[in-house]
Amino acid sequence: MDLDLTLREFFTAAAPPRHALARLFRGLGGRSPRLEPLADRFRIEASDHGVTRLRPGRGLGAASPRARGHAEQAREELREYLAGRRTFFRVPLDLDGVPEFQATVLAEAARIPFGEVVAYATLARRIGHPRAARAVGNALGRNPVPVIVPCHRVVRGDGSWGHYAFGHAMKTFLLGLERATPLLVGCATSRIVCRRGCAHERRVAEGNRVVFASLRDARSVGYRPCRVCRPARVA
Repeated sequence: MDLDLTLREFFTAAAPPRHALARLFRGLGGRSPRLEPLADRFRIEASDHGVTRLRPGRGLGAASPRARGHAEQAREELREYLAGRRTFFRVPLDLDGVPEFQATVLAEAARIPFGEVVAYATLARRIGHPRAARAVGNALGRNPVPVIVPCHRVVRGDGSWGHYAFGHAMKTFLLGLERATPLLVGCATSRIVCRRGCAHERRVAEGNRVVFASLRDARSVGYRPCRVCRPARVA
């Protein structure tokens, strides 16, 4: 199966989530799909302050060297995320033109831990508008920076996917990727635990790597959290 066919699977909004994975894996002959190349199929736009938009397309939209630096950082982090080598984004965002309510929704969505999901109604309660689940869904549907602000981690109360700008199949794959990616990696010699994607984590030799499901697990055996990526913030 070539990448174009894979992309069509990912961006088909009508694809039922329960069949998307099975259909794609049959086409791949049982092999795990490489999602990393998808990073080059997004157009990333940025200002001097950060990334402003991520959408299907190609190239970088940047009017200055500083803006281009943000866009290039976003592309590299997106590649690492899709390859299962990163669990968080550090690239700055510029959402200055986003309406206040939507900005509040996106900020709360950005706090959803990697690999977890919450319901639209839950997100509405968290921002102090318990009856605004539909409005929350609409705000997420207009998310200008999907994946980076993880609106794919928000689902309906009945457990179904709900709307996603890149389609049900893509949402299925992103959530599946996050379930399969180690959240924390510790170093057996330094006894420090990092979030996957931290610069320190990348330098840990393969023989010294220890995978943890939670910071509590790491602390229980004497590991301390990295001061750079601060895994305690997402524990």
